[in-house]
Amino acid sequence: MHRPEKTKAIPHEVIGLIPASGQAGRLSPLPFSKELYPIGFRKEKDRKEIRPKVVSHYLLEKMKIADITKAYVIVRNGKWDIPAYWGDGTIAEMHLAYLIMRKPFGVPYTLDQAYPFLDNALVAFGFPDIIFKPDDVYIRLFEKISDTKADLILGLFPVEQPHKWDIVDYDETGRINRILIKPRRTHLKHTWIIAVWTPVFTRFMHNYLSKLQKKPGQNKGGSTITEGKELFMSTVIQSAINSNIEVECVLFSDGFCIDIGTPDDLAKA
Repeated sequence: MHRPEKTKAIPHEVIGLIPASGQAGRLSPLPFSKELYPIGFRKEKDRKEIRPKVVSHYLLEKMKIADITKAYVIVRNGKWDIPAYWGDGTIAEMHLAYLIMRKPFGVPYTLDQAYPFLDNALVAFGFPDIIFKPDDVYIRLFEKISDTKADLILGLFPVEQPHKWDIVDYDETGRINRILIKPRRTHLKHTWIIAVWTPVFTRFMHNYLSKLQKKPGQNKGGSTITEGKELFMSTVIQSAINSNIEVECVLFSDGFCIDIGTPDDLAKA
């Protein structure tokens, strides 16, 4: 298959994309959005006081370390406590804006709400309910995408329970071969939780979702064959790989990640 043209030069503008539209069904009932669950404490700038630190703050910190100063947070109807808490982003020393998702069928549809606003920007993606280390993860992903022909770089982290994660098969050069979505059995031990991509992948995902919605089976109301079934981000990435888009990785073998999406993992966090 013909591989889409790669952007000749990495755009100078970098935009963070943060999906925050999930239902948090495994933790329900919660009195607030999962992304605002307090995990630890933070110090007020230039002051001695400490304040609760919400889980999404850890992701924004990692972005800020990499000089990402602007991000879109995509929420769904009813999760107004997120913009109420973060406001314009002053707490995180970033510029934050909010978009409302229309189709509750998974992260790709959520992210696609930002498509009209991305232009030729480089995108930095992360999940706001996952805590991870080290701190320089996005810096290293940017270095990788600058030094390779890849249009999508995944950050890989070791996990102890692969069946809970999307597991990545990669070769010795760092090229991604395939992604297994929550496999029951596998010898592979690394998942992806962050990513950086060029406009090539932004356009691929947008077109991929558009084609899904045009498939036979669409009813008069405009709903599609994907309604009621979640589309995973890893599915779109695998389709990009199958379409000869270069997808590579940075391995953080000494790193760790914790998803607070279940009571057990929330207790660990």
